[in-house]
Parts: sequence; structure tokens; C-alpha cells
Amino acid sequence: MELWMIFTKLILLLYIAFTCIRAEVNHISWVVLTFLLYFCLTITMYIFKNHTVKRVLLMLTIALSVTACILVQPLFCLVLPLAIIELSGEFVHSRLTLLMLSAVPILYIKVELQPIYGLAATLCFLIFTMTQLYHDKLEKNEAQIDTMRKTLHRLTKNINENTEYIRQSEYTFKLEERNRISQEIHDKIGHSMTGALFQMEAAKRLMETDQSKATELLQNAINISKEGIEKIRMTLKNIKPPTEQVGINRMKLLIDDFNAKQSIKTVLTYEGNLDHITPIQWKIIHENVTEALTNAMKYSGATLISVDVKVLNKIIRVEVKDNGVGTEMIKKGLGIIGMEERTATVNGKIIVDSTHGFSVTTLLPIAST
Repeated sequence: MELWMIFTKLILLLYIAFTCIRAEVNHISWVVLTFLLYFCLTITMYIFKNHTVKRVLLMLTIALSVTACILVQPLFCLVLPLAIIELSGEFVHSRLTLLMLSAVPILYIKVELQPIYGLAATLCFLIFTMTQLYHDKLEKNEAQIDTMRKTLHRLTKNINENTEYIRQSEYTFKLEERNRISQEIHDKIGHSMTGALFQMEAAKRLMETDQSKATELLQNAINISKEGIEKIRMTLKNIKPPTEQVGINRMKLLIDDFNAKQSIKTVLTYEGNLDHITPIQWKIIHENVTEALTNAMKYSGATLISVDVKVLNKIIRVEVKDNGVGTEMIKKGLGIIGMEERTATVNGKIIVDSTHGFSVTTLLPIAST
């Protein structure tokens, strides 16, 4: 805003100087002195940020302009409007009032200067109004940016805190799970193994003196060991998650990761008994879906991709379909050929369609039990 004010005053001073030179005004040295004083006061006023100092310097420039207008050159009245508007702008918020205040000196100057003074006052008012509006808008935008920056900092802090909390929770959960497993092995299996060991130690001592009793103790140890092994098997079975949970959760992680890295919205749906999908079939499904998503990202120009897993009576059907441009002629590249080869290893089939968008469907047979 200050630069616009300085630029406007400079134009007015140059106009006054040019007019004085053309008219060959006497006492040119006083004109030059007035120019220098006015210029120094103006620059000093914009250097200091203190409002009180600025008001004092504005009043001095007004006094200098009035004195120069009376004693040196009447054209110095042209720099009055902007100074009056700047000084009054801090107290008066009505733009019409500012325009009227800047026009007051027109009543006291020569008649031949009144038209040009009115034009200068109007020009100064318009420039001041535009720069003030721009300055207010700039301050508002800076305030919004500052608020957004603080909000972003707060959200980032919350995310970091939540991430740390999740990490700590996962670590605590792992410790608790390890402690539970350790305690379960100690309570259920450790006691059994200790009992079997005692039985075998006793049988060893009775081998020469009482073989029948030793044989009984050894049989007890064998039975206890069998029970211990069975408990180990049951404990491991309870700990290990079902295959279908591992498969579908891995698929969800793949879709979530794809959504996080790409702008294409991807939706996963599944239906049927996922128990029928074997680990090797899950591996093939995961690799085929990954390849299909990569191809859609590169070539489709789509905004939406759907991944649908259905377990039917005899087959497993996995379709990856996008709403992109498709293609008139399907050319099988290394990606589709790789999907076909993988699927063929388990007697499956790949169907590619580009009628509406582009879709890749994996068909796998359900293994008979």
C-alpha cells in the first residue's frame, strides 16, 4: 500500500515540476527546496511504523503543502488531497466522507486550479480506496493462511500423537499376547512335561527292582506326553488365524494402500464362504488383482475401480472392473499373460472384457473336500 502512495505522490510532484519548468517560474530554488522537504517527509513517514509518528509527519506534509501553495507555487495544492485522505482514513470509515474532506481545499484555491484539483482529489481517492481494499483482502488472506497453518500444525501433531499411540498400543498388545502364550505354555504344557519327566525318572530307578511298576510309570509318562503334544497342537491352532481372514485382510490392505497412493477410488466387495479359498488361490488372486490395478492406473483413465470377490457353488469369481476408456481391440501384454499362466496352474481361467470400461475376471475352481 505504501508503494502505491509514494508512486502517486511522485507522479503529482513530477507534474508540478514539469509545469513549473514550462512556465519558467521564478524562485525555482524555493520550488526545489520544497520538493526535497516534501520528499524527505514522505519517505520518513513510510519508514516509521509508529502510528503517532506517521500522523505527525502527515500533518507536517499538509502544512508544508499549504505553505508552498501560498508562498512558492499554487500547484503544490495538488498534493494536499492524498495527505488529507491518508490522515482522515485512520479515523473516518465512510468513503464518501473521505472524498468530501479531500475536496474541502477546492474552496480556497484559485478558480483556474479548481478543475485540476478536483481531478487530482478524485484520482487520489480512487487509488487510496483500491489500495486499501487490496490491503484488507491481503491481510484477510494472510490471517486465513495463518489459521490454516495453525490448524495443519495441530492436525499434524494429533496425527503424530495418534500414530505414536497406535504404535505403543500395538507394542503393548504384542507384549500381552507373548505373555499370554508364555503363561499358557507354562500352565498347560510345562506341568505336563514336568510330570512326564518325574514319571520317567522314577521308572529309570525301578527298572532293575520292579519292572512292572517301571513299565506302568513309563506308560503314564507316554500318556502325559501325548496330552502335552495335543495341548501344544490346540494352542497353536487357536493362535493361528483362519486362512480366509488372512486372505481378505491382505486384500483390504492392498486396496487401502492403492487408495492412499492413487487418486482413483477403489472399492472392495466380497460375498460367499471365503473358507473355500485355499492359500495358493489367495496368492493367485492377490497377484492378479495387483496386476489389474496397476494396468488400470496406467492405461484406463478411470475414476472408479471395483474389486469384487464372490465364492459361488462351484467356482471362485474375482472381477477387477474400471469405468475408464476401455479399448476396441484387446492386446495381451506380459501382465495379462502372466495372470493367465498363474491362474492355469490351479486349472483356472482369465476373462478380459472391454465393452464398458475394462474388466479382468479370474475364475478358480473350488477344491472338492
